[in-house]
Order: sequence, then structure tokens, then C-alpha cells
Amino acid sequence: MKKIDPYEYLSGNSYPGRGVLMGKSADGRHAVTAYFIMGRSTNSRNRVFVEDGEGIRTEAHDPALLSDPSLIIYSPVRVLGNATIVTNGDQTDTIYEGLEKGIEMKKSLESREHEPDAPNYTPRISGVMNIENGRYDFALSILKSNSDASGCDRYTYAYETPVDGEGRIIHTYVGDGDPLPSFEGEPKCVALDDGIDEMTEKLWNALNEDNKVSLFVRFINIADGSYETRIVNRHQ
Repeated sequence: MKKIDPYEYLSGNSYPGRGVLMGKSADGRHAVTAYFIMGRSTNSRNRVFVEDGEGIRTEAHDPALLSDPSLIIYSPVRVLGNATIVTNGDQTDTIYEGLEKGIEMKKSLESREHEPDAPNYTPRISGVMNIENGRYDFALSILKSNSDASGCDRYTYAYETPVDGEGRIIHTYVGDGDPLPSFEGEPKCVALDDGIDEMTEKLWNALNEDNKVSLFVRFINIADGSYETRIVNRHQ
């Protein structure tokens, strides 16, 4: 599969919405993940990422401007043992609780569906990275409204042998619109050629200046599980 430049890809889209990226560094030493959020409304833009243990959570930058926390305040990243969970909603907790019981992401998400924000019906996108004994694999999921909004279509993509310098990115929307059109097709195959600081800077700069809100990037050492994290917030 041909790899595309993730920065060119994102810079050409004014509103990809929320996005999850997972893959492997070019040197083969690190599992790589990133999560970004964007917003058009005051409520959506009024957010920051903050560290929460080994994961992160969203918080209102200005509590006085928070009008509806239901779909914007959640834990995008949680860690359970060798598993790192990254999602765009409170399904992070559903996956976490399932893994505690030995239930894989795909099965746990059978109890969830796209967000109830008609007419957009924003997809729920999720990913789980597993690192154990020097082995690494990841999977991505999207739950999206079907063509007539009468039900939910569910897709899971598993990557058992990630390639050095290659990743996959999935995001909520094809682009801007009213209603917002949901992501289509498989996660996009992207090149991962940069270290954590270069990648963080380039991803942040690639996101639309008016709509970007927050970015999380993590590199996990596959050999020993140690990691580095970078967080960038529009409201510093």
C-alpha cells in the first residue's frame, strides 16, 4: 500500500474533526500514536488535554463557557498493563473495562454506536496498541451511521505486524460540511519518518489554524515499555 505524507494529508483538510493515528517509528524501536481534536463551536473549542496518570483527559479551558460536557469531556487515552487505548469519546472506558475482563475491543464496542448528535452522527473512532515481550500490534475501529441513519455500521482493522516507518490514521469527518460527512473507507496509510518532537510540531502545524484545539503524541519503546509524551493545547 502506498504511504502518504500525513502532514500534507491533514493540511489539505480544513476539518477532519478528531483523529487517531497509530503505527511504528522509522527506526522500528517505537510504537507511535497521536490523537487530535478540532472544534467549530465555542463549546468544542473550549478544551485542553491534561495528563491523568498514564493517560490524558479533556478539561474545559474556561469552565464558565462549558455548555454541554456530554460529548466533549472524556478520557481520550487510558493505559491498562501492556495496552494503550486511544479514542474520541467515553468508549475509552468501555474498552478499558472490557480488557480488564479479557474482552477485546471489537467485542466491547458491540454495546456502543456512533454519537447521538444528529444530523452529524459523529463516528466513534478507537484504537488499541498492545506491546508485550518485544512484540507490537494495534487495531483501529470506527462505528458510524449507516446510509439512512437507521443503524450503526461497525468496522475494525487489525495490524498484527506493523511496518517500520508506517502508520494508519482514521478521523471522524471527510471534511467540513453541514451536516458533517463521516470518514469513508479504510484508515489511511501514512509515512512516519520523524522523531516525537518533529512529528508533534508538524502535526500541529498541519491542522487548520482556526479549528485545531489539542494534540497528543506518544512514542512507546517496544523493548521496555517506557514512553515519551507531548501535548499541545490551543489554550496554553
